Order: sequence, then C-alpha cells, then structure tokens
Amino acid sequence: MRVIGFAGWSGAGKTTLIVKLVPLLRERGLTVSTLKHAHHNFDVDKPGKDSWLHREAGATEVLVSSSNRFVLMHELRGAPEPRLADLLRMLAPVDLVLVEGFKTDPHTKIEIHRAANGKPFLHPNDETIVALASDLAEGALPHASLDDVERIADLIDAHARPIDETIATLETAYASFDS
Repeated sequence: MRVIGFAGWSGAGKTTLIVKLVPLLRERGLTVSTLKHAHHNFDVDKPGKDSWLHREAGATEVLVSSSNRFVLMHELRGAPEPRLADLLRMLAPVDLVLVEGFKTDPHTKIEIHRAANGKPFLHPNDETIVALASDLAEGALPHASLDDVERIADLIDAHARPIDETIATLETAYASFDS
C-alpha cells in the first residue's frame, strides 16, 4: 500500500480531481481507496432509517451490511478525533490510498491550487508538498495542469509513499506535537 495526500484550500478542486483520478488509476490496474477529512457535523446516514436510530440511541458503532457494501459508522461521543495514522490503519489493503484534506499533517502531498480562489500557495510553507497541480505555471516543484489527469496520475506514481513509512512519519510528528 502506498499513500499520497491532496492539500489545498476549499474550492481548489480536490474532490473533483480525485473523482477523475480514481477511474484512471483503476484503468492502470491499481486498487484505490480514498480517505477524506470532513467538517464537524457531516452525516452519511438518513434520519429515521434503522442505522440512524441505532446511532441516535447511543451505539458507539453501527455496521450496516448488504450484498453490495458495508458501512461502519463510529460515533466519537466526545472522544478525540482519530489522527490520520489511526485512520490509515483501519483501511483494507489496496495499492493506493488518496488522502483528501489533512493539509497540516506531515504526509507526502500534492498541492491542488486554483488561481480564482485568490489564496496563496501552500507549498512554500510545507516541505511535505512534493508536487503541484494548478492552473498557474509554478517552477519549483514537479507540476501538472489541473486538467491533465494523466500527468497528475504520473505524479502520484512518482511520489506516493509506502503506508508503513507514512504512518511512521505521522507518528514521529505526533510524538513531537504531544510533548
């Protein structure tokens, strides 16, 4: 398993890009999972459905399974948000994990930048950003146009790091943050 993150300001096109990349990476023969950081009160469950009722009743975990998929929901109920390293450990084995968000975590990332956002580049202040996908030409890092999904897939292939190495890097950083 290898891991690469996508970091950028809201509205830069991270989700749009990932939705284009996953089918292309699968065509290249890779199994792909995604891990996305969301805002505080997101929900994947519908009020009134059985799983929602279980969760609302106080269950810590609700696992819903069918012949097509399963979903495990875990309510933190005041516990701290899991760190990226913990979430990576929860994933079933695949060839590649694409991480959206977690822009301040120290894993290897590609910056997604859109000029129309009017936001500054992240990479001058983040040494874990190793490449750039942008609608602006930028010289310091390996670069692809936001529309060049093939080139971005090549950047992923060149820069994704083994999951064990990624988790070790994250754990080392957490240890220094916590001390």
